[in-house]
Amino acid sequence: MKLIKISLFLLILIPVFSFAQLNRVEKKIVKSVDEHTEASIDLLTEAVNINSGTMNFEGVREVGKLFKTELDKLGFETQLTSGEPYGRAGHLVATHEGRPGLKLLLIGHLDTVFELDSPFQSSTMENDSIMKAPGVADMKGGDVVIILAMRALKEAGVLDEMSVKIVMTGDEEKSGDPIELSKEELVEGAKWADVALGFENGDGNPETIVISRRGSTSWKLEVSGNAAHSSQVFTDKVGTGAIYEASRILNEFYAELSSEENLTFNPGFILGGTSVDVKADNTGGTAFGKTNVVAQKAVVRGDIRAVSLEQLARAKATMTKIVTENYPQTEAQLSFDDGGYPPLAPAEGNSKLLEYYNEISQDLGFGEVYAVDPRNAGAADISFSEGHVEMAVDGLGLSGADDHTVNETGNLNMVSRQAKRAAILMHRLSQMKRFK
Repeated sequence: MKLIKISLFLLILIPVFSFAQLNRVEKKIVKSVDEHTEASIDLLTEAVNINSGTMNFEGVREVGKLFKTELDKLGFETQLTSGEPYGRAGHLVATHEGRPGLKLLLIGHLDTVFELDSPFQSSTMENDSIMKAPGVADMKGGDVVIILAMRALKEAGVLDEMSVKIVMTGDEEKSGDPIELSKEELVEGAKWADVALGFENGDGNPETIVISRRGSTSWKLEVSGNAAHSSQVFTDKVGTGAIYEASRILNEFYAELSSEENLTFNPGFILGGTSVDVKADNTGGTAFGKTNVVAQKAVVRGDIRAVSLEQLARAKATMTKIVTENYPQTEAQLSFDDGGYPPLAPAEGNSKLLEYYNEISQDLGFGEVYAVDPRNAGAADISFSEGHVEMAVDGLGLSGADDHTVNETGNLNMVSRQAKRAAILMHRLSQMKRFK
């Protein structure tokens, strides 16, 4: 997907409050969060016990209906969109139009990595505060934090004045195809908004938020050589064969690019031999060969992660050049799937949001907050706001550990803390105006 950069607006803060302490409205927000935290944990428990693996469309929609009901109560206009055009369950989109001012896009997702055949299907309590459950941190906990924060803003009497759009996607863990349709609501929401706030888990530490995420793009290396008896390898007529050439290319990728900060490129699988058959879903395949035959074919599939589009372009150019410098009697072709996740590049606006959030956390007595190292932040839906909003951060959701494993946990003590931080951040952002 091609993302077009837009010019930044000048943000001016209306001096109706001091960041040094909570004002009357913000104290109401805190009180409301405290009053509804227990009910929010009940909501979270109900949500995590619904299987919503990405390909379990019925379960994803059931979780969407659960959260839609809560947002309907708060006065949002809600809809569950159809995912049929891109082969998924669809998304939950909720909109609240308030007075002119900064518009906020809140991002969550309904699906998990745990499909119906997973052994991990229900919640248990490890102790009085740690819940072990599928999707508790990634990211039904974040969805519940959004709803709890919205309720607090409503009860404090300020939600009616705010413009908020919530997009909870149904395919964050396994994007639909084409991805342009899969992420259309996210991109349109970002074009509508001024600020994007993501409620993923981040790196599991409640003292951090994400101001930059690396994007993820897949690549395929296809190599051909001359099949011949192994006794003739390295001759002028036969050359080196496909496996040697694939090895040369991968080694030079490493030598040229592995030291660049925030750039990684990983070969996920390699197949080579006389013949190669790659599975349709690109998760592996089969190869046939003999020890006394020079390999004719080799295929490598992998991904590349970069912190900005500029870094990604430079890496692609270097990799492409390496692929053209072939060993004798071999040919190679490198292709990239540009339907992956874009990066959320470091930006001044994102850093400014971190400053606001850090001050709010300290005003609440929760201590300092700092930025996550981009190497510790995987690709996520927030990145589709890149180029469309002035400010974006992620990691505002429920703190947890061991995401994507059967040991996934969430810290229930953090539900109220994260909701208070997020709600006050949104309230303060709603007091800002923008000028061209």
